[in-house]
Amino acid sequence: MSRRHTLTGRLHVALPPDQAFRLFTARGEEEWVAGWRPHFPVPTDDDTAPGTVFVTDRTTWVVLDRTVGRHIRYARVVPAISAGTVSVTLHPADAGAPDGGAGGGSDVAVTYDLTALTDAAGRDLDAFAAGYPDFLRSWEQAIAAATTR
Repeated sequence: MSRRHTLTGRLHVALPPDQAFRLFTARGEEEWVAGWRPHFPVPTDDDTAPGTVFVTDRTTWVVLDRTVGRHIRYARVVPAISAGTVSVTLHPADAGAPDGGAGGGSDVAVTYDLTALTDAAGRDLDAFAAGYPDFLRSWEQAIAAATTR
């Protein structure tokens, strides 16, 4: 059993980074994550501003930093279960192509760096780590379905 996992995976989104970025924000995930309903204890117009706090179910999230259209990083804490960070970085797909990847969508790297806070949570985190590729594949499929509607 491991108490900490740093997991990085990739997915593709058929939108350029400046458009796909919103899909990885607190409000943007409502477009493709079933049941995702972020609550903001303090009203905010910009859910990507560093220091913004929101809550989903039992998880508290804090925006740590962002480069609009390219990168966002969150702290993520589930009390008595786990704590860590989630980072999302977008790049134009086929950036090496002659057109610089224009129209090719986005390649997205997602990194979860999580520490389990109990032995039981460590076992759950191990299971999450084992299923991480499938987890990101489900994101890719859900985003594709939401963006083609």
